[in-house]
Amino acid sequence: MGKYFGTDGFRGEANVKLTVEHAFKVGRYLGWYYGRDHKAKIVIGKDTRRSSYMFEYALAAGITASGADAYLLHVTTTPSVSYVVRTEGFDCGIMISASHNPFYDNGIKVINGQGHKLEAEVEEKIEAYIDGKTEERPLATRENIGRTIDFAAGRNRYIGYLISLPTRSFKNIRVGLDCSNGSSSAIAKSVFDALGAKTYVINNEPDGTNINTNCGSTHIEVLQKFVKEQGLDVGFAYDGDADRCIAVDENGEVVDGDRILYVCGKYMMEQGALKDNTIVTTVMSNLGLYKACDQVGMRYEKTAVGDKYVYENMVKNGYQLGGEQSGHIIFSKHATTGDGILTSLKIMEVMLEKKASLGTLAGEVKIYPQLLQNLRVQDMDATLNHPDVQKAIKEVEERLGTEGRVLVRKSGTEPLLRVMVEALTDELCEESVLHIINAMKSV
Repeated sequence: MGKYFGTDGFRGEANVKLTVEHAFKVGRYLGWYYGRDHKAKIVIGKDTRRSSYMFEYALAAGITASGADAYLLHVTTTPSVSYVVRTEGFDCGIMISASHNPFYDNGIKVINGQGHKLEAEVEEKIEAYIDGKTEERPLATRENIGRTIDFAAGRNRYIGYLISLPTRSFKNIRVGLDCSNGSSSAIAKSVFDALGAKTYVINNEPDGTNINTNCGSTHIEVLQKFVKEQGLDVGFAYDGDADRCIAVDENGEVVDGDRILYVCGKYMMEQGALKDNTIVTTVMSNLGLYKACDQVGMRYEKTAVGDKYVYENMVKNGYQLGGEQSGHIIFSKHATTGDGILTSLKIMEVMLEKKASLGTLAGEVKIYPQLLQNLRVQDMDATLNHPDVQKAIKEVEERLGTEGRVLVRKSGTEPLLRVMVEALTDELCEESVLHIINAMKSV
């Protein structure tokens, strides 16, 4: 975790924490860094936030001032930038987005030439340059100044790639899409229409300030209501930059990332397409997912929270499927990042091949009630390791037995201890979390 770059790029309120000067310097450094021995090519995508245009121009100015060429995808999704970088020979890609955050926040995500998140050591060099701790980089002059090039064609190639993946038509299937007034507004409907679905779309009229506002994967109740009112077969909700997907079944029930992992993982296992019959999860995945996996013989890895860590585990071990409860799902055969639209296509594949509704497929997973509370403390290690706190955690674990789970961890960004409990009832979750929190407060 650096001064500016966190686990998902440089993010903050536009022109408060993240300014155009920051964006210009990021562009300046990347243009110089990748252009030391050749004419660098950097591709830029953005979501629908008001400030995304401002940052796009600042980044492009910095890149071209350093002598590299900036290619503009315009409004597009994070996974499309990753796809274009690795298939079109770009040195790196930049996505301007704060994902599921409110419209007044924004972010700069840098993707390396392999379509992965930028290496931490390069982020550290960018931070040092922003803070003036390294020498100024030379400005390009005369014919060496870079160009800005319209590259909307790259987005269209990504759309074509998505359309090429399903092996069956979606004809006559009634699909609801909640585009979160974000990046997927420019892509998702055209993909489902091309595949023959009867597509019903909501929240696909971005105005620069309505991204993620009471819509999308973080406000799934909107899609739940829409699916039930319209009598749809399935619904998919994306976040602002469309690297997440949360589904809704035909009954209006939520199918989150854990259930998606189970549905797709079980199907891939049956097809012999899941290495070592293993999916990759994070420590925040629900106990119900693990119990369902045990029932069908599907194995699982557990990583730290963050799709970055999920993907690192997948690459290291050659696993094909991993993700988070929040809907970041990675299909490594097709993508190097979470991809919301791709995830919805893979769910459709399982439904069509198994001739089963999503409610039937996901119904095998019983999601346990879960409660997460944070407590701000002076010294995280001292509090967490205090004998009274450890005793309280052990007492809760013994009480829950195999029908519950306790996870107490330190925040990576704030002086907070996070206490999460899963149990058979909401009441038991509340009692258990309170028991541990009270012990922490008393030390």
